[in-house]
Amino acid sequence: MADKEKAKKQVPLRLSASLYDELARWAEDEFRSVNGQIEYLLTEAVRRRRKTKPKDE
Repeated sequence: MADKEKAKKQVPLRLSASLYDELARWAEDEFRSVNGQIEYLLTEAVRRRRKTKPKDE
């Protein structure tokens, strides 16, 4: 599974200019690239979803 986690998929993403600007400011505050910030936010969202997902699903 380590190889699977290291492999990166490229995904085209369209964002509004205002959202991109907000993400860029946030990324700069946390010393990340915009791409790194988006990946971090998505990873956190998935992690939180796993925590709150009922066991029977």
